[in-house]
Amino acid sequence: MPKRKLSLSSRIFIYMIMLVVLASILIAGVTIYQYNEQSQEYHQLRLERKESQLLSSIDYVLKETTWEVNTDNLSLIFKDKIYEIANIHNVSFNLYDLEGNLIKMSKPNFANTATEPSLSTEILNKVNQSVSKRFVEKIKRLGGDYRSSYLIFTDEKAKPLGVLNVPYFDDDSLNYGELKEFLIRLSYAYLIMILVAIAFAYFVSKYITKSLQTIRDKMKGTRLEKSNQKIELAGASLEVSALVESYNSMIDELEESAKKLAASEREQAWREMAKQVAHEIKNPLTPIRLSVQSFQHKFDPQDPQIHKKVEEYTKTLIQQIDTMSSIASAFSNFAKMPAQKLEFLNVVEVVELALEIFTENDIKFSAKEPEIIANFDRSQLIRIITNLVKNAVQSIPEERTPQISVQLFSESTDVVITVKDNGCGITKTIEDKIFEPKFTTKTSGMGLGLPMIKNIIETYNGSIEFTSIIDKGSQFTVRFPKQFPDEV
Repeated sequence: MPKRKLSLSSRIFIYMIMLVVLASILIAGVTIYQYNEQSQEYHQLRLERKESQLLSSIDYVLKETTWEVNTDNLSLIFKDKIYEIANIHNVSFNLYDLEGNLIKMSKPNFANTATEPSLSTEILNKVNQSVSKRFVEKIKRLGGDYRSSYLIFTDEKAKPLGVLNVPYFDDDSLNYGELKEFLIRLSYAYLIMILVAIAFAYFVSKYITKSLQTIRDKMKGTRLEKSNQKIELAGASLEVSALVESYNSMIDELEESAKKLAASEREQAWREMAKQVAHEIKNPLTPIRLSVQSFQHKFDPQDPQIHKKVEEYTKTLIQQIDTMSSIASAFSNFAKMPAQKLEFLNVVEVVELALEIFTENDIKFSAKEPEIIANFDRSQLIRIITNLVKNAVQSIPEERTPQISVQLFSESTDVVITVKDNGCGITKTIEDKIFEPKFTTKTSGMGLGLPMIKNIIETYNGSIEFTSIIDKGSQFTVRFPKQFPDEV
């Protein structure tokens, strides 16, 4: 089973909602990313400011000290000054010598830093290899981001003295609270926006597809055999207007093609009819010509049998002329149906009357009801019955005993007549042709009987069908309403 595709209206609706949702997710993602970047930059700058302030205080202490400024004396120089500097700047820090050994701590019990008695070789190498002689180590500790900076400080002559270690904990609890509050408010705003977008997308999709729906309805009702209306849409988009113009142009071409086709079919029908009339007329003309020529060569006024021969020749000519007259009448009857002389009649009686002209005793008639009243033309109903029974009689081979059954019954508002025979049957190759004018399987006749009665039955909004088995027989079923349709 093929997968059902979404309509254009549904697609537009879904795409617009998806666009709003994706936009909200993207903005939320960008907001969080921007916050993280700003937070990292803030902590980095804050740590650098602390380092700068501590270096300024260290330089001041080194200038004012009475001790000789060298690495070995740093523990003496900063024995008490380290606590003073830490209190002034409210910053905890540590001093290491150039070998990485701990010299002094501003806060010995600073548990968060977990200060080591000596620096690892890895940290010392990174500090010394850095151009700025500075290295920041970032680790996760106590459920947060912890960073510890290491930088070499010097004396007035830029001679390295030791390593300044500044531990720093990234406290983002306040910022995270603000971010959470902002995202909650943003989600409310986008929830309202999505609801508005749903309503907007629904009306927009309906508006966009309204013109296409009109075009679809018009195209669905387009038929070759009838006059089709053009589409007129006011305020349509350029694309839809181009589609409407193409459709209207197609309608013009379709009407032109229909006219040409109708004219061609009429011309072809007249050609076929003319050929058939010519063919049928030639058949009796040939014996007429031969009779006249024979009379011309054998005419002898002194012949005692002359009157008898003239009478025979005259009889032959009259027979052939009558045949030509019947041909003309048959084509006239087929081409133009006579006006209906409608009357309420008992179909059972009319069918019995039509069957009386047949002398065959093998025609069996049965009616389920003694009286079936219908509004029909008596002569045309007789014509239907006689044609069907005549065809049934002629379809039975000479060596076979005829068995013809005519049944009549009613179904709801319809009259049903069946004519069944035990003839040769109808082959598959000619089933589609038996109702065509001039088609016949007989050696005589013009093939207008079945097409004519089919024309009559369809005039009454009825139908004629048949079933057939080769060498077993055929059954024709005629069905027409009891009440003649008003529009006829």
